[in-house]
Amino acid sequence: MKVSELREKNPAELEESLLDLRKEQFNLRMQQGTGQLARPSEMNRVRKEIARIKTVLNEQKAGEA
Repeated sequence: MKVSELREKNPAELEESLLDLRKEQFNLRMQQGTGQLARPSEMNRVRKEIARIKTVLNEQKAGEA
């Protein structure tokens, strides 16, 4: 998802997306630990998406202050 799309969402939607991505990250870590992870690049994709959401959340919080 692009940053511009994330900026259009409200903080509640971003928090929900962040929770979903953290669950996905956990599942990928478990697959990696058991040797079942088919695409290791998914780990990087999820990590970067989490960082994008956190950045947008921090921008929104700074904008309110």
